[in-house]
Amino acid sequence: MQDVADRAGVSLTTVSFVVNGTKRVAPATRGRVEAAMADLGYRRNVLARALASRRSHIVALVFPALQHRLGSTALSIVTAAASAATERGFNVVLWPVDDVAQLDDYLSGGLVDGVLLMEVTADDPRVALLTEREVPFGLIGRTDDPTGPSFVDMDFAGMVTTGLDHLTDLGHRRVALLLGDPGGPAWSGYGPVVRTEQAYLAESARRGLEPLVVRAGQDPRSGRRAATALAADHADVTGVMVLDEAALSGFVNGLVAAGRAVPDDVSVLALATSAADVATADPAVSAVVAPGSELGTRAVHGLVERLADPAAPPLHVLLPGTLELVGSTAAPR
Repeated sequence: MQDVADRAGVSLTTVSFVVNGTKRVAPATRGRVEAAMADLGYRRNVLARALASRRSHIVALVFPALQHRLGSTALSIVTAAASAATERGFNVVLWPVDDVAQLDDYLSGGLVDGVLLMEVTADDPRVALLTEREVPFGLIGRTDDPTGPSFVDMDFAGMVTTGLDHLTDLGHRRVALLLGDPGGPAWSGYGPVVRTEQAYLAESARRGLEPLVVRAGQDPRSGRRAATALAADHADVTGVMVLDEAALSGFVNGLVAAGRAVPDDVSVLALATSAADVATADPAVSAVVAPGSELGTRAVHGLVERLADPAAPPLHVLLPGTLELVGSTAAPR
């Protein structure tokens, strides 16, 4: 770094600011420093930096890959988190960890400065482990304790309200809810499913609607089976909200195969899906689009700020979805 400083005609501190991104440097000065770095073949030694600062500048995203599919929304969260971390001088690693013992093994290596948990359950045992190990962490999702650890989550209740407002304004009086079922007792309290179902039942009661909850696995074939059963057993249903990215295409195709046209016979509205899925689905499906990118970005910024100031109050943020209509909903016949 001293060689770079001498060649660029600046102080060692200025070179540090450029390398670490810790303070704004005038564009002309930054250009001289970067040119000197290129001429000398300088590369930052990440290991040396970690030893000197006692920080690895690495954040782990913990995703239970065997329990959950890494769908478009989850992928948008991961991508945005990685980008936000880079802006703050951090790197992101993805830990496909499915149980507490495995997570404990990963933590014992001391590789990361902090952890972000994805796919959070109501009473998530990973929270207790991280608290016990005194590892800084945040949640993308939330537990049943709204005053507990820092979290950034989707407003699933708000998405249900948005969806029902849209469908009932069109004239639908029999609206079903299709929920993805992660499977296994460990996910019985999976937050998105629990909160969406609770909000749907409460909103249906408030509006005088008869509720109908349908469940499907996280794959297109399960969605198709759910559509076949719905068409056969509940012909009066004219609208369906779907919280299951993986089953969505199969569900729509299953309705069509059963002789129920979309949207003429049944309107379909996805909940908490990604903008990419809305744009590329065939047939196109309207949705209350998940704020995936904002979730990843806000979660990383919150964790980095907490690393800088451990005494900072926890971050509790709910982000709304955005209604995007592409033709899969219409007034009932």
